[in-house]
Amino acid sequence: METTQQTQPDIFQANCLSRHVLQLIADQWTPLVIYALEEGTMRFGQLLKRIDGISKKMLTQTLRTMERNGLVQRVVYPVVPPVVEYSLTPLGQTLREPMEVLRNWAYGHLQEVAHAQTTYDQRDHTPLQEATASLVQQR
Repeated sequence: METTQQTQPDIFQANCLSRHVLQLIADQWTPLVIYALEEGTMRFGQLLKRIDGISKKMLTQTLRTMERNGLVQRVVYPVVPPVVEYSLTPLGQTLREPMEVLRNWAYGHLQEVAHAQTTYDQRDHTPLQEATASLVQQR
């Protein structure tokens, strides 16, 4: 079986590892966990309170995935009841700067995005929908 190895990463190629690495942080909850853990080590309940809207199940899944990918360290203290703490690993810490850039962009462009959404939502999309339906019927 022959394997081909890329000499240069190309994120547009499905088999490129850079695409898989990008997917590590490209979901809804991972950036918020990173932002929360920038503040320091936290317990599960603290993260749950800090990240409004996340369910226990999603937080558990997100933390497990982040731990698997080397972004989060999970420490369990052998006490009753068990105490579990989460913190960013050195690899996770390297995401602080790029995530800060994204957060600043989001804060800086809130009004522009809201305006674009309102403008789009107010447009009459009926002609496009009718044209599409007509093309589908012609097939």
